[in-house]
Amino acid sequence: MQKKILITGCSSGLGLSLTKYYLEKKYKVYGISRKKPDIFDENFIHKSFDLSQVTKIKQELTNFIKEINNIEIVFLNAGMLGKIKILEELSIDEMKEVYDLNVYANKELLDIFMKIEVKNILFISSGASLTGYKGWGSYSLSKAGVNMLVNLYSNEMTNTKILAVAPGVIKTPMTDYIRFEIDEEIFTSAKKLNEGIVQSPEETVIKIDTLINRIDEFQSGIYVDVRKI
Repeated sequence: MQKKILITGCSSGLGLSLTKYYLEKKYKVYGISRKKPDIFDENFIHKSFDLSQVTKIKQELTNFIKEINNIEIVFLNAGMLGKIKILEELSIDEMKEVYDLNVYANKELLDIFMKIEVKNILFISSGASLTGYKGWGSYSLSKAGVNMLVNLYSNEMTNTKILAVAPGVIKTPMTDYIRFEIDEEIFTSAKKLNEGIVQSPEETVIKIDTLINRIDEFQSGIYVDVRKI
């Protein structure tokens, strides 16, 4: 039987690379993103939806997801960085925008997944969920929230393996913004990123797939850094 995968944020970056990779492996891939990527494959089914519209998620996506059912892997990849600012200059509205998409949108999706058969759910987390870099307030708080969301739902979705996965630094528009447009004298994390290893999305997908192949080794509800397995 053909295995089915669902990916949020499938139109660019890591989500797009995951989509292409699993289509090449002949999976049936379902994608959710605001715009449809330029992929023309009979095994790719796309749903256009903006996940920042949190209050509309259950109304707009429940039927789409329930019709898939029996999903091998869900990649909850959609997310945003938010503004790089010191906390004093960061407004509650700016922080809430990031938290809504990175945490509450996924909470709504998990509530839908509870009603169908899903074998594995992988959240894209970040090392920033454990280390509070200057300027990353919105992102770090939201990814820490993701880690706890994973932990909490693992106690309720006992037939599904749920992991928070840190993929490492990936070359995407988000990291390019941090590396090249942020003043690294003020926000030293930008300098750290420039001096560290930056992976391509394709390289990262291989590491994530390695994790999936070893997923039985990991307890549901935990945080996993793919660079350390």
